Amino acid sequence: MCLKSVYTLILAMLLLVATHPSPAQTVPDGHQDDIPFAIGGGLSAFNPDFGNGILLGGTAWIDWSNTHGPWYLHGFGVEAEVADIAIGHSSNQPSNLREGSLGAGVTYTWRHFHDYHPYAKFLRSYSSIDFHIPNVSYDHDTRTANIAGAGIEYRVTRGYWVRADYEYQWWPHLFDRTFTPEGLTVGVMYNFRHRHTQ
Repeated sequence: MCLKSVYTLILAMLLLVATHPSPAQTVPDGHQDDIPFAIGGGLSAFNPDFGNGILLGGTAWIDWSNTHGPWYLHGFGVEAEVADIAIGHSSNQPSNLREGSLGAGVTYTWRHFHDYHPYAKFLRSYSSIDFHIPNVSYDHDTRTANIAGAGIEYRVTRGYWVRADYEYQWWPHLFDRTFTPEGLTVGVMYNFRHRHTQ
C-alpha cells in the first residue's frame, strides 16, 4: 500500500469537502437528511510494535450511520478505513518498516450531546507489513487483523467535524507472536447529515 496514494486520497476527500456547498437550513430541526455518510482523513502516530519508536502516516475513513428503525439502533453504523504508517523510523527499526491496513466494521456513536459525539468501533482489517530482519528470507507479510477503537468527534461548523481516534490492533501469528500496534489519529471530516438532530 503506497503512502503517496493514501495522501492523495486524503487530499481528494478534503478538496471534495471544501467545495461542498452548505445551503441555509430550510427545514425544521427535526428533519434528518437522507445522506447518512461522513468522510474524513487525518494524520496518524503509531507504536508499530516493532522496535522502539513512533511511526507517522495517514488514515482515511468513510462512515455510514443508521437512520431507520427504533431509536435505540440509531447510534449503530459501519466504517471503512484505510491507513498507511511509514514515516519516521528510529535507529533500531528497519528502514523499510511500513504497516498498512484496509478494513471495515461496526461503530456505535453516542449522540446525546449537541456538538460532541463519543464513539467506539470494532473493525476487521486486511493488514500488511514491510520489514527487513537479518537472516530472514522474506520482507513482507499480511494478516487479517482485529482493530478496536474509540474516539470523539467535535462539530466545528454545521457539517465539519474534527476527530480524535485511538486504535488498538491484534495481528495474530506474526513472527510466532501476536503483534499489537496502537496509535492515535487526529483529522477532519465532513458529515452529510449536518442537521442539529444528529
